[in-house]
Amino acid sequence: MSEQKNKIPGVFLLPNLITTTALLSGFYSIICSINGDYITAGLAILIAMILDGLDGRIARLTNTQTSFGEYYDSLSDMICFGLAPVILVYVWHTSYIDIQHWQESKLSWIICFVYVASSAIRLARYSSKSQTIDKKYFQGLATPASAAMVVCYIWMLEVSNVSIMNFSWVILVILPTASFLMISNIVYYSFKDINIRHKVPHISLFIIALALSFISFDPPLVLFSFFLLYALSGPSMYLIRFAKKSQSFSKEKKSTKP
Repeated sequence: MSEQKNKIPGVFLLPNLITTTALLSGFYSIICSINGDYITAGLAILIAMILDGLDGRIARLTNTQTSFGEYYDSLSDMICFGLAPVILVYVWHTSYIDIQHWQESKLSWIICFVYVASSAIRLARYSSKSQTIDKKYFQGLATPASAAMVVCYIWMLEVSNVSIMNFSWVILVILPTASFLMISNIVYYSFKDINIRHKVPHISLFIIALALSFISFDPPLVLFSFFLLYALSGPSMYLIRFAKKSQSFSKEKKSTKP
């Protein structure tokens, strides 16, 4: 009994260290956005996304999953994928619009706040249902994927030769669309059923090498296209399932007619 009283409560170091590093990346992104270094700010968010995918897998592999780690990860996600992207979007977008167009500036921060609120709702819903939902699928677009789509669009424009002022307004369409997808009931594949400890065919390594080569051809364009397609995959599958149900219902209705 005395040993239990003297035992100091603690946390597992490795997964929480990765989460803390992801949090640092999100915070550094905010600093870069304020300083006008938009590409670095976007890359910091992408690094945070990679680290966010690692901490949970490392915790499961080392059997160091705790409720503290889950809550800490959720708070880190709110900074990295809820707050940091919209600060980047607001500073980046307002830097390319006429200062006299204050209505557009006001519209920017309103849309940004809606995105922040949607991210918070998405993370809270995920945390409250983490023990009951199927890990193979996400309910609603995940915040890391949504943030990656947003920052890759900015990164793509920043390194392109197009007039950014002519395309900066598109981000004000992407944000509310992503906000809706995050809080929706649309199902997305989570990739969490992939077990890295299992053997895979040799062709898998070739496919990975091919994908990396394809990304290196034009990283911002390829990554934005990938995350955009992933964001659209949920609604597309929903419409396909709805069409199949409608078709089967109409067939049943015709078969029941005398």
